[in-house]
Amino acid sequence: MKKLVFLTLVTLFQFNLILAQENTKYQKPSKEIMDLALAPTPPYPYFLKKKNKIVFLHRKKYKSILDLSQKEIRLAGLRLNPDLKVSSRQTFYHNLTIQKLGSKEAIQVKGLPENARISKFSLSPDQNYMTFLVAEEDGLKPWILDVEKAEARKLKDIKLNAALGSPIRWFNDNETVLIQIDPQESKLIDTDNAVPTGPIISSNDGSKARNRTYQDLLKNKNDEANFITLSTSKLSYLNVKTGEIKPFLSKSGMYSRVNISPDNQYILVDEIKKPFSYLVPYYRFPTTVKVYDRNGKEVSLILDKPLTEVMPKGRMSTRKGKRRINWRSDKEASLSYVIALDEGDPNKEVEYRDALYQIDAPFKGEGKLLLKTLNRMYSVQWGNNETAIAHDYWWNNRNTKSYLFNPSKYTEKARVLFDRNYQDAYSDPGSFIEEENDNNRDVLVFNGDQLYMEGDGQTKDGKRPFISLFSLKTGKSKKIYVIENKNEYKRISRIIDIKSGSILTSVETPSQYPNYYLENIKSKKKTTQVTFNENPFKAFEGVSKELVKYKRKDGVELSATLYLPAGYDKTKKEKLPMLMWAYPREFKDKSSAGQVSGDPNEFNYIWYGSPLFWAAKGYVVLDDAAFPIVGEGEEEPNDSFIEQLVANAEAGIDFVDSLGYIDRTKVAVGGHSYGAFMTANLLTHSDLFAAGIARSGAYNRTLTPFGFQSEERSYWEAPEIYNTMSPFMHADKMKHPLLLIHGKADNNSGTYPMQSERYFNALKGHGATARLVMLPLESHGYSAEESILHMLWEQEEWLKKYCGK
Repeated sequence: MKKLVFLTLVTLFQFNLILAQENTKYQKPSKEIMDLALAPTPPYPYFLKKKNKIVFLHRKKYKSILDLSQKEIRLAGLRLNPDLKVSSRQTFYHNLTIQKLGSKEAIQVKGLPENARISKFSLSPDQNYMTFLVAEEDGLKPWILDVEKAEARKLKDIKLNAALGSPIRWFNDNETVLIQIDPQESKLIDTDNAVPTGPIISSNDGSKARNRTYQDLLKNKNDEANFITLSTSKLSYLNVKTGEIKPFLSKSGMYSRVNISPDNQYILVDEIKKPFSYLVPYYRFPTTVKVYDRNGKEVSLILDKPLTEVMPKGRMSTRKGKRRINWRSDKEASLSYVIALDEGDPNKEVEYRDALYQIDAPFKGEGKLLLKTLNRMYSVQWGNNETAIAHDYWWNNRNTKSYLFNPSKYTEKARVLFDRNYQDAYSDPGSFIEEENDNNRDVLVFNGDQLYMEGDGQTKDGKRPFISLFSLKTGKSKKIYVIENKNEYKRISRIIDIKSGSILTSVETPSQYPNYYLENIKSKKKTTQVTFNENPFKAFEGVSKELVKYKRKDGVELSATLYLPAGYDKTKKEKLPMLMWAYPREFKDKSSAGQVSGDPNEFNYIWYGSPLFWAAKGYVVLDDAAFPIVGEGEEEPNDSFIEQLVANAEAGIDFVDSLGYIDRTKVAVGGHSYGAFMTANLLTHSDLFAAGIARSGAYNRTLTPFGFQSEERSYWEAPEIYNTMSPFMHADKMKHPLLLIHGKADNNSGTYPMQSERYFNALKGHGATARLVMLPLESHGYSAEESILHMLWEQEEWLKKYCGK
């Protein structure tokens, strides 16, 4: 009898498992959605402004699940194909064509291998040649394209190592490249079957190491050995005309950055060293930064950076010592670097945060002080011996400053050109234009005592791109070219030659795919169309699009893009279901939070994660709905996260409902990543939605205890914030059906696949209506055609079930 009871219980348990788990094969959505999802997109244009040509890079729209099933090793924050020694998620192109500017016909490049897998493109300084890598069965091989002849050939039958970046760099002679060869000095350890030699131990000496939740980290000594094997390369010279190879450095190493000086006489090399860490990715491992001459002789040790596991608290924290070590683009061979004057601790009260230094060949001794900045420095634009511009920012108050300084003469207080809130798009003065100098490095462009600038020109009605002249004397700018954008969206794609007025623009409308045009802002010559792309989403052309604006209850201005199905009669006002799609963003002031972003005339590009598919299925779609989370003054945005989240959603629904277009009982909400987090909270804390779609989100913030998104307080400093914001903690309050989708191999910091798995278990345990879909081999974003079509099928079925269409 006991045996019978046991068998009965086992049978019932197995039956419940069958009900809970569906062994479903990959599905496909309806024809309307699949046609849009599989619509071919034009090749990527690689512009060669010196040659007046375009190299078109052709690739498949999606990878296949077979592609994702190739070998992959995850180490030190990297995901690598161990056979190719390149990112396992690398995008490969399969064909190259060349087109002259103004011509409609593209020339097929000859000599490419059949079923080519091409990546890592690099142009020679004169743009006569383009190197690239071709993935063969046994590794990455270097190839070269002769642009004039439209012919490609293999440079040498050698394996290169692209594990830490592009392995080919050109010298100014247009004949020599510096390459990183795979030395194949050791074999990989089979970590799945390796016998442990002892326990894995991590220790701390009492220091506070407040690190985010990185993924794919080293776990043991075998991982360390494999990381060395996969990241090690040998630096050598290769002559692209003769095929001759000469060693640059005698020893192989883990070279993470190789940077040639503008005069080509010195080479800056970053080399990763031991000890490694099991807490942080490879870019925080010990690293030496050295300068070598062309013969491979060490000239100077610039930096011996230790392991960086411990950092001060705060988003603006940084490490002590030299950082941002780079060649000055306007000098033959001068290095610049930055040092934190607050020792990298944003909590220290200091007058200046950072200092910029310069050191010249032979790079001995201390550098010369050039500039001190009030915030954390992030970039420098070099002009000449008397003029340079530095930019800094401070996340906590969203402030950014731009400084004009004389690199030849230090002054205590540099002149501040711009001092503004970087989230205030309406006041953005634009960016200073740069062009290549004789050493093929980007420098500022002068017009007497003026500098050229370009900007997006964001306004409440859309973008009004511009080019202006900024006076170094008066500090005022004058616009010399403005695009009004009334019935189209035209933008400045590239500056060809600003002094002569030659620029490349891109023009698009909601139904016209972007095409490029060559024009001159100083003459009245007719523009020359460069590309001739057709709209691949013809089935979507009848859908109407409108930029709409509305207000939250507290007065914060909001906006979104409203789509209505093709043929919808606004006079009859049929009540349709609606899908709202959004992503919350944090602000420190209501004015910036209420600004419009983008342009209403942008092309309706339907990417795999887009909600626009459902406008083709008869839904009203409110896309890119503004979801600002504002914390002014001493208040942090997340102090009232839930209240503001609900208020944003309510305002959007109320507005569209006031137009008479929707059935309020059939409104769904969705989002990806932080948008998924938003979705789960909205379904938990409001009754505004019939259902939700949450992709690749994090739902338990205690699993990211040292901060997440823009939250820099730790769980122990603000436990009520973490608990209140975590949908997992309120699984018992879930009110509406939730579809959870997650990549099984998600590598994004904080959004472990476990987040969705545990949240689903919590929802199931409290009787909530939920469905969990784990996509094999997919990361934070999805790339295999099979996964994407299945994701769309899941979303379509979910919305059909709970919104009735």
